[in-house]
Amino acid sequence: MRLLGRVKAIAVLATMFVVATASAAFAEKRVALVVGISKYQHVPQLTNPARDAAAMGDLFRNAGFDVVELKRDLSIADMRRTLRDFSVAAATADMAAVYYAGHGIEVNGVNYLIPADARLVSDYDVEDETVPLDRVLKAIEPAKKLRMVILDACRENPFQKTMQRSVGTRAISRGLAEVDPQLNNTVVAYAAKGGALASDGDGANSPFALALVKHIASPGLDLRLAFGRVRDEVKRLTNNRQEPFVYASLGGDTVALVPQAAAPVAPPPDPQAAARRDYELAAQVGTKEAWASFLGTHKSGLYADLARSQQGKLIEAETARLKADAARTQAEKQAQDKADDFRRQLEEQAKKQADDARRQYSEQSKKELEVARQQIAEQAKRELDEARRQAAEANKQADDARKQVEAAKAQGVEEARKRVEEAKKQAEEAAKEAARKAAEEKAAANPKVAALSPSDQPAPAPVVPAMDPGDVARLLQAHLKRVGCDPGNSDGKWDDKSQKALDLFNKNASTKFEIKLASLDALDGVRAKTSRVCPLICAKGQKADGDRCVQITCDSGFMLNSSGTCVKRPDPPAPKPRVAQERERPEPRRAAPAAAPSGGGGGGKCFTFNGKRYCE
Repeated sequence: MRLLGRVKAIAVLATMFVVATASAAFAEKRVALVVGISKYQHVPQLTNPARDAAAMGDLFRNAGFDVVELKRDLSIADMRRTLRDFSVAAATADMAAVYYAGHGIEVNGVNYLIPADARLVSDYDVEDETVPLDRVLKAIEPAKKLRMVILDACRENPFQKTMQRSVGTRAISRGLAEVDPQLNNTVVAYAAKGGALASDGDGANSPFALALVKHIASPGLDLRLAFGRVRDEVKRLTNNRQEPFVYASLGGDTVALVPQAAAPVAPPPDPQAAARRDYELAAQVGTKEAWASFLGTHKSGLYADLARSQQGKLIEAETARLKADAARTQAEKQAQDKADDFRRQLEEQAKKQADDARRQYSEQSKKELEVARQQIAEQAKRELDEARRQAAEANKQADDARKQVEAAKAQGVEEARKRVEEAKKQAEEAAKEAARKAAEEKAAANPKVAALSPSDQPAPAPVVPAMDPGDVARLLQAHLKRVGCDPGNSDGKWDDKSQKALDLFNKNASTKFEIKLASLDALDGVRAKTSRVCPLICAKGQKADGDRCVQITCDSGFMLNSSGTCVKRPDPPAPKPRVAQERERPEPRRAAPAAAPSGGGGGGKCFTFNGKRYCE
């Protein structure tokens, strides 16, 4: 029973391997004949051939063979008729296989299969009551690609002791004789090599059948390797007492009973994959600029609508913050104005009362002055406290507005994440529905494929991408350039020029961001600046004009010097009289162009200017 359970488990595993590749096998026609004879009428019955034949029949069916005929306990007439009928199916097949389990006999080098009703009283009866192996090979000869005969018939011959010999030289040997296949792509496999006996087995199946079920139908496995594994398995099961043998005529191509499993069909591409990835990136940044950049690329669709919603919420939150900041500033200014006005009134009243007191020099005036001063001070204190209260209220409103902005940003990121998850789930369900419909259409087109196709597997969950450091660097470079701290190219490469730009921003904005890497904190800090932070630096020969550099132009008579300043152009020296030139003409010597004449002395030095020569 344990061996029977193991055979069933092996058959199930073989089925799982075979089902995945059965669709490719339907391109070829494959037929199989399985014969098992246990109930011999005139000799003791065999236990396992019927069960071995059933296991092999299941193997061929699971391997996707078009025709699988399972015959048991055939008589001589039934066996001959079965071979004749099977030869008709093999005539149009690409692959034909015959498995026989039962008794076999070898007489004068010829192998015979013994049917259930054979008597074999004498050696003359062999030709009449048995089927020669050559007839089996002839039945599958028309197959185009592969002809295979598997004989589990090398058992002890029960007729050998009782069979009468008509000719003394007629030899009857143990087991089966060796064969030499004459046709190409022909395989004849014995349970034991020529002249040796095979075991029927002590369990539910023979060792040879157990090994065949386990190895012969491995997808894509060449039959030569498959029968080699069968040989090793049988030797292990019988402690090397039985060794199967294969006689074959095969070429160099791989010949497998079951084709290799085809690669799985890739799911259709997701048309929203790029939009979903960009939406997740924009949601992680969570700024108006990020949503505007997303909408600039994706103008319509589900993710575009979600991006507009998130952008609107950020705009509303920032508008509320600006209003709160303006109210706070106004309240602080009003409180300061009231405090200044109260202080001025107090000082004027005190000065007036002091003047009155000095004029009157009376104690009553001093008392009235003190009372009035105290009243003014109390009134001023009350109004000043009220102004401070209003300023504190404005500060609280501004803080609440900032908290609302942060909450709106956090809510936007969370809602974006939830929308992305919902979109992913919808995309997965749509992909599974498309795969299911494709499978139903395929099943309607080919029912046989549908019967052997594996069940739909759930599509892998899409992976949510993390924030790419290159994207953070690219956004930070763009914002640095916007506030006047030029980092060079906005290509996402955080190089030395980008680090210098962030360092310049720190110096001018009084911040302390780490310049060695592009961080989200630095991105938020730079993005918060709405105007230029770094000073405008113009090249030599240019000057600043607002937020841009323009070329410096000098008025007529002026020239641009090496420091970039307009200076007056020097006047050319006046030419000397020609008489002096003709009177004193020393040996010519080349002087520096436009050189000023050296002063002092009456040496009569000469110089050249604009192609003319002058002398002092």
